[in-house]
Amino acid sequence: MSEGRTLVIDSASEACSVALVADGRVVDFRHEIIGRGHAERLVPLIAELTDGGRASSIAVGCGPGSFAGVRIGVAAARALALGWQVPAQGFSTLALVAASAADAIVEADGALVVMEGGHGQWFVQPFAADLAPRAGLRSLLPDEAVLLGDTLIVGNRAEEFVARRGHGQAIAALPDARAFPRLPASAIFAGPSPIYGRAPDAKPMASA
Repeated sequence: MSEGRTLVIDSASEACSVALVADGRVVDFRHEIIGRGHAERLVPLIAELTDGGRASSIAVGCGPGSFAGVRIGVAAARALALGWQVPAQGFSTLALVAASAADAIVEADGALVVMEGGHGQWFVQPFAADLAPRAGLRSLLPDEAVLLGDTLIVGNRAEEFVARRGHGQAIAALPDARAFPRLPASAIFAGPSPIYGRAPDAKPMASA
């Protein structure tokens, strides 16, 4: 039975992560670190879940992260929502990373999420103890990012951040669909669409 279940998808990083969540608990999940190949692996991972991943709603990580990974996840969520005739919602991938370290963030009274942003930059966003964002998403060069003040750093660039700055606590983390139940309701939004966090890599050709 899919009633009351949410299919959670995030493919914005090197992790390809899916989970079925019901009543605040994870019913089933698949979580693989694959680097590339999300387009080929995501739908088979969903199909491996209980009942083929069927759910009465879908929630998808909208980025920021890999441009291709973000688009793949959002497109899959939209397609499944259309095929199953169920609603699709979105959430920030950085918020999901924060949710994976929720207990540590409560203890530290907040944290900075730091994720690979490509082109030598990091995506950074501070979160409060209740996982509400304390400021907007930014894409910064590492030397700029390490000037930010949080003691607890969470994400796939957390260890490098702390090493560069010379102090703080690092929790290495990737987006994990199993953390979805820890997201606050305010983190979920309707009409999922990609959050890129910076300008696209390819620029349109100038017209003649």
